[in-house]
Amino acid sequence: MAEESSGQEKTEDPTSRRIADARKKGDVAKSMELPSAAVLLAGLLTLYSTSNLILEQFYMILKHYLGNLHSMQITVAEIPIITRNGMANAGLLLAPIMTVIFVTALVANYAQVGVLFSTEKITPKLDKLNVIKGLAQMFSKQTMANTVKSVAKITIVGYVAYSEVSKVISHVLPLMDSEPITILIFMSKVAFWIFLKAALIIALLAVADYAFQRWQFMEKMKMTKQEVKDEAKQTDGDPHVKGRIRAIQMEMARQRMMSEVPKADVVITNPTRLAIALKYNPLAMTAPMVVAKGAGLIAQRIKEIAAENNIPLVEDKPLAQALYKSVDLNEPIPENLFQAVAEVMAYVFNTKRKSA
Repeated sequence: MAEESSGQEKTEDPTSRRIADARKKGDVAKSMELPSAAVLLAGLLTLYSTSNLILEQFYMILKHYLGNLHSMQITVAEIPIITRNGMANAGLLLAPIMTVIFVTALVANYAQVGVLFSTEKITPKLDKLNVIKGLAQMFSKQTMANTVKSVAKITIVGYVAYSEVSKVISHVLPLMDSEPITILIFMSKVAFWIFLKAALIIALLAVADYAFQRWQFMEKMKMTKQEVKDEAKQTDGDPHVKGRIRAIQMEMARQRMMSEVPKADVVITNPTRLAIALKYNPLAMTAPMVVAKGAGLIAQRIKEIAAENNIPLVEDKPLAQALYKSVDLNEPIPENLFQAVAEVMAYVFNTKRKSA
């Protein structure tokens, strides 16, 4: 397992950001064998489906030129014309196959990496001129793996070709007296089956190679625990700093809430653990509103501020608990608490009038 200079092992799966950064540099999980195998299979299948038409057209063209060879007066000036006509005919015959090959190559690459454009891989770098590094790459695991894959493909194609030729060799000699087109069709079929069987095996190897390339890429992208922490800090910010900011924000919110306590009409308590400050203006509000609430030390501070500003404290444990649990800050009380709160408000307002 690769290790960092700090000695930490890369044991953590790569984050989406690390994979995205690698993608920007053109570093993705990709098998070069998969598009090659797909192109070979698509080309062979297209050739098979159009082979009769191609052979017939080729035979007609060949027959035309060979049949009129004795009457043709070939001059130096006509050679380019004949060449162009021959290339045009060949292009028309091969156009369907070339189109399928081109589209298949695009689809196979897109299926692996999607739309990807990066100049990182083609940007000239001085370290690429390092002879020692170049020699090391020649004997790297990747180079050895590529060599093994190439040898395996050559061996497979050779074995399949040998097996197929061995099966049909006895049928070749009787064909020597047949028409050229018959021999051509027979040899074409033999060649097709050789390449098709080889292509199917190569396709299986390509799928295995893609799985290996993806595993190797994910292993290379793995991160140390410290790298994961550092990336989290860069992406989300330092947790300690974020915690400090949240603490400051909560303190500011508490201060704003405490500044509303002197404006309240009553503070309802339970009596020691909870405190809820209510305000009601019949001309501007449809129902009393909770302007401050808290538990523990915050409740104690609310009661202290209320006492300092001559705000009545009313002990009502069930009502205090209901208000604390069901009503958010700066929200009106719900209808189910109207009656209980109205009784408290009536008591407070009557007390104020008597005091006045």
